[in-house]
Amino acid sequence: MKNCIGKELSKIPMPVNFNEPLSMLQRLTEDLEYHELLDKASKCENALEQLCYVAAFTVSSYSTTVFRTGKPFNPLLGETFELDRLEDEGFRSICEQVSHHPPAAAHHVDSKYGWTLRQEIAIASKFRGKYLSIMPLGTIHCTFHQSGNHYTWKKVTTTVHNIIVGKLWIDQSGEVDIINRKTRDKCHLKFAPYSYFSRDVARKVTGVVTDSMGKAHFILSGTWDEKMEYSRVLHSSKGENSVEGRQKTVYETLRGKELWRRHKAPERAESMYYFSELALTLNELEEGVAPTDSRLRPDQRLMENGRWDEANMEKQRLEEKQRAVRRKRESDINKMSDGQTHSMDASYRPLWFEKREDPYTKELVHLYKGGYWEAKEKQDWHLCPDIF
Repeated sequence: MKNCIGKELSKIPMPVNFNEPLSMLQRLTEDLEYHELLDKASKCENALEQLCYVAAFTVSSYSTTVFRTGKPFNPLLGETFELDRLEDEGFRSICEQVSHHPPAAAHHVDSKYGWTLRQEIAIASKFRGKYLSIMPLGTIHCTFHQSGNHYTWKKVTTTVHNIIVGKLWIDQSGEVDIINRKTRDKCHLKFAPYSYFSRDVARKVTGVVTDSMGKAHFILSGTWDEKMEYSRVLHSSKGENSVEGRQKTVYETLRGKELWRRHKAPERAESMYYFSELALTLNELEEGVAPTDSRLRPDQRLMENGRWDEANMEKQRLEEKQRAVRRKRESDINKMSDGQTHSMDASYRPLWFEKREDPYTKELVHLYKGGYWEAKEKQDWHLCPDIF
């Protein structure tokens, strides 16, 4: 334990006993638990009100984490996860692990209700002894087709406390700017860190929605584990100085309206890793998925079935198989380039995503290039690598 302090979590070998029976790709897909918020947002004619729903969606993605202290499985390079709910809920989602060092996953969602969501998330994590910091890196994009409004934001820091002694508990903290790239409207969200000495409600989130000129139109308030409300601003004025020395703004608003409320937890959730209703369905076997799908990952399935020793042996086999493939790939590329050393992932190309410059952030990111759902329809998976 002492030797692990300060290290990147993905480089610390851990048995499956610390895990929950879902992969990081499935956890990323859980962001869609409250996809109906984006369905409602797509119907908004007012861009500032639409931004309120996008902000509520951003906050809702953390509601499943409040008691989730199990670590998701690190996806293997090339591992995928699909969630096809086009017929019943109007969307379909595909994730792919596009990099191993650093670990990064690309995610693309299309909805028949007029929105597209995409993200590439890399996880930076540090073990600090008493607590573990998890810092998601990358930008999330949501586009509404009818209006052309395009929103971007990032995730906040997750902290797992009491790693050594006591009951594990999770906190979310940090500030987020959700920006409409078309209109320059902005929502500034603040996730307050838990403090034993604070009189504020735990897990508090506050936000202000402003137009391109900086004028406030809506105030958001609530908690990331329970609900969010929004209130229309009637008038604002400067108040007293805060503890930090900044002058506070006082808002006069209409009565708040509920934007989002967390679904009730399933019965006996405490005996099922505190999974939500959606999370409980994510590892159910489905016909026709790609052979690289997380549902088919053997160590994860063994762990779900309570076969812990076999799961740990299978995890070691899969990781060694991945290392062998990486060594061969690196050897092949070095032979072709006169012995010059290259990055281990330099020669690897994901199957369903390709690296391009993001037109909004100018970052090099993996964007969905298409083809997955067509391959599924034809059941033509010959391009898929053998990772399991």
